[in-house]
Amino acid sequence: MTEEQLKQHLQQHLQQLTIWKNGDQRAPHKPLLVLYALAKYQSEKISALPYEEVKPKLKELLMEFGPRRRSYAPEEPFVRLTGDGIWQLDKEIDRRNPRNKLLLQENVKGGFTEEVCRMLDRQPLLLKEAAELLLQEHFPETMHEDILDAVGLDMEMYALSRKRRARDPRFREKILRAYEYRCAVCGFNVRLGSQLVGIEAAHIKWHQMGGPDTEENGMALCSLHHKLFDRGVFTITPSRKLLVAEEANGSAGFQEWLLDFHGREISAPVRPAYKPDESFIHWHVKEVFKGPERYVVE
Repeated sequence: MTEEQLKQHLQQHLQQLTIWKNGDQRAPHKPLLVLYALAKYQSEKISALPYEEVKPKLKELLMEFGPRRRSYAPEEPFVRLTGDGIWQLDKEIDRRNPRNKLLLQENVKGGFTEEVCRMLDRQPLLLKEAAELLLQEHFPETMHEDILDAVGLDMEMYALSRKRRARDPRFREKILRAYEYRCAVCGFNVRLGSQLVGIEAAHIKWHQMGGPDTEENGMALCSLHHKLFDRGVFTITPSRKLLVAEEANGSAGFQEWLLDFHGREISAPVRPAYKPDESFIHWHVKEVFKGPERYVVE
């Protein structure tokens, strides 16, 4: 198998990960586990990770970068990933019924198959390209650096030829025009000469989750509020009120950049037809927002 065929082989496996689906709910379990395993392989060449070690780290990643849930199940991706052609366990475990207690009692280890390890050894940049593919497929760009830092992946040597999923190249201009080229939350509007700086077109329902590149699925946000929105620090209601998560806290800047807008309406787009669609808002509340929201004093 040539170097290029090796690369395509691994990319195909990663693109075809079997992700649990229930409507449009997010399930980032497998992508986060693979990213963590890539980081361990990069730094320590570890190909077999004890579940006892993976469990707390993966749960932490799911709590930070996944949707808010009543409980988290790191045992599910640890076992079920064996069906995707890139992962193996050192003991026979029923993939249909992964049990947390059994994995701990048996001291089960999991990691990349020997074939994948050979690919990563023969093409060091393949590891970084695999990480980039997973990030682009499952998370908005505002979260990429935070995820890389959390799992411990070093991307400094990575060539910057990033392949991104196709999207409407006009989306940014459409959204900025709809909100008169200013942040819908704070009104930030700065230009360097004639170039707008620090204002971005944010998807309400992520592009990675099938959110369309249309005005009713977008808002113009400054880079700070865009990142806070994608991380679930705040959300909006169908009546355009901004709600801050109860768990959000801070000191410098927290009051003036976030709490001062809590319970207030964000700016309306120039046309009623561009109003954020309720279905996209409900998705953000359910799958991204780290609610519940703070108490609002009317």
